[in-house]
Amino acid sequence: MAYLEMKHVSKYFDRVAANVDVNLSIEKGEVHALLGENGAGKSTLMNILYGVYHQSEGELFLDGEKLHIKDPKDAIEKGIGMVHQHFMLIPELTVIENVVLGMRENKAILDLKAAAQKFEAMSEKYGMHINPWVKVDMLTVGHQQRLEILKALYRNANILILDEPTAVLTPQEVGVLFKVIRQLTAEGKTIIFISHKMNEIMEICDYCTVLRRGRTVQTVKVSDIKDKQELATLMVGHAVELNMHKSIKEPGNVILKVDKLTYTNKLKVDKLKEVTFDIHEGEIVGICGVDDNGQSELIKCITGNETATKGHVTILDEDCTHAGVRHILDKGVSHIPEDRHNMAMIKNLSINENLILMALKKDGYSKHGFIDWKWVTKHNQELCREYEVKTPDVNELAGNLSGGNQQKFVVGRELDRNPKILVAMHPDRGLDIGATKYIQRRILAEREKGTGVVLVSTELDEIMELSDKIVVLNNGEVMGILDQKEATVEKLGLMMAGERMPGYEKESDALD
Repeated sequence: MAYLEMKHVSKYFDRVAANVDVNLSIEKGEVHALLGENGAGKSTLMNILYGVYHQSEGELFLDGEKLHIKDPKDAIEKGIGMVHQHFMLIPELTVIENVVLGMRENKAILDLKAAAQKFEAMSEKYGMHINPWVKVDMLTVGHQQRLEILKALYRNANILILDEPTAVLTPQEVGVLFKVIRQLTAEGKTIIFISHKMNEIMEICDYCTVLRRGRTVQTVKVSDIKDKQELATLMVGHAVELNMHKSIKEPGNVILKVDKLTYTNKLKVDKLKEVTFDIHEGEIVGICGVDDNGQSELIKCITGNETATKGHVTILDEDCTHAGVRHILDKGVSHIPEDRHNMAMIKNLSINENLILMALKKDGYSKHGFIDWKWVTKHNQELCREYEVKTPDVNELAGNLSGGNQQKFVVGRELDRNPKILVAMHPDRGLDIGATKYIQRRILAEREKGTGVVLVSTELDEIMELSDKIVVLNNGEVMGILDQKEATVEKLGLMMAGERMPGYEKESDALD
């Protein structure tokens, strides 16, 4: 019998099946991956193990004994810890206050100093030193993740669930995390590694269980997998062409110019600091950085959703720094936003209605001032087929679709507008590897047509594969601009962490 077993586990939310008859066996001291596209049921399954949800059917066993988990506190007491994709920390409290929060102590008065000493010893042991007295909101994202891991270890976790643990890390921080994982498994601790990144699974994991549409597909020994192509085929159920083929192309005229763009938010925090770059016809410019380093604010300033405090945005030779969203869209800019629910769609409207939100002025959509629904419906049905949007028909409410299908119809709508400039922020987030590669090929096709593309992504492979040049942001500042041929994961990682390229030093640095 395995150390941890989940047998015939199902979880239903009303009529929606998140997990169906899932079986999972994990041995002590191994790194076991859960692989699957968004919506495959990975996080739901682990939230059952961690006590956030209770299974609708099935049984759990730990070390041969049946496991009943009432809630996360109960899971922690049974030696199960979880580091969620979105950290569960209180920014206003110190590191050590976050660590001991909610713990049961035999003493009437908590000895915070003794707790801090114990925490410091543990952080030194695992090479993840963090000052226990600093407030969490002063920590980098990478250090916050380390804190979540140390917090679980402080509470004597023997099983550690890591949910998409590398999504917010630089490549160098990923290396530190993997070193810690190897140290933990050498001590006999068990790691469950939830991910969709096949390279990382091949590097760090011993076994991999693939989930598809909430069901277990297969468990494989990672060393028996030939390459990530084989793993991708397991994940989506059919062969996927992973390689992108990008032509050598001379860029045309400058069509978007960002000049010394500065943006200060309502809290008087400078989120962008004199950002400068330009984009030519037929050129993809990748914007690279750890999440929340100014990417969101940059895109909002370019698309008119925010107004820059200083500097200029020039679109097709017109200063659009203070232009509204409608004016910018009418100039031939398409926008795939980061938040599809709040910025790209209306959940209570049908797919048909959502697909015409940006296109009512285009030929064919209306006759004599009235929407031509017959033409619109036929056109949108073809668009949904082209982008493989799974829906009963185009009159289905957009809010009833899965996140991945919502993303596909938003991408299809924006590319269908034949843009001169495409602003794409995480265009394939939530999509399986097959749909991701399809969207990436469509973006390359836009480049071939002469469209200028701004591509924001946290996936370095995507940035390096698609971009002609790469702008690296750290804390709202440009650390450097690299030609694709110069870019390596190591270079980008260092710049994402704050190392500047020659020529991009601050004035104070140049004086030193």
